[in-house]
Amino acid sequence: MADMSSSDLAMDEHRLETPFSAEALARLKLGDIVRIDGVIFTGRIGVYKKLFDEGAEPPVDIESLTNVTFHCSPAVSEKGPGEWEISAVTATASFRFDKHLPLLMDQYGVRCVIGKGGMSSEFYRNHFKRLGAVFLNTVGYGIGAQYGRGVEKVEAVHWLEELGIAQAMWVLRVKNFGPFLVECDTDGNSLYQMTQKETNEELKGLYEDLPSPILKRMGEMHNPEDEVF
Repeated sequence: MADMSSSDLAMDEHRLETPFSAEALARLKLGDIVRIDGVIFTGRIGVYKKLFDEGAEPPVDIESLTNVTFHCSPAVSEKGPGEWEISAVTATASFRFDKHLPLLMDQYGVRCVIGKGGMSSEFYRNHFKRLGAVFLNTVGYGIGAQYGRGVEKVEAVHWLEELGIAQAMWVLRVKNFGPFLVECDTDGNSLYQMTQKETNEELKGLYEDLPSPILKRMGEMHNPEDEVF
């Protein structure tokens, strides 16, 4: 990773079936494009509080079901009693779940997290690298309907009454679900961190001759990198 740059990204395409094998995960490199077949489950703070703060038993055997989870909010309509249709899926920021995510990964075998924005480099090193896990990021904004088209069927929904549609645990059967971008690989490398470092290097020259007050925000910022990002 130390010698890798964005110009080295192959951006290979993969279509993987859940649960992802350790070998399949290890083949995923930063910037690769992934589409998914199989079963995944959604989880947000409501699910995590039920599992880890309240000590509730999981409503399904997560580890035998799948090792892929999605931080998202689905747009759902009920076609009939217990019959659901998802028209769109919108990712939510994953860094908000850094307290509970290690517990989910350790206790229930999750090895692929889909979300938005990624996690910190330290988090990746401490947890994703240790477990051989990857983080897949949604691509762009306004394509929730594209992801919705990849949902073949709602297999089950749990804790709907207690948590509501956005926070409930949805078990989804998906086909050609994506595209997603590999943000963190099994070595704990981060695409965001790599590209941010490159951008900062490019911008240093633009900022180096500016007087110090311009590089500060309300007298707090002293580093041009902090000012830009």
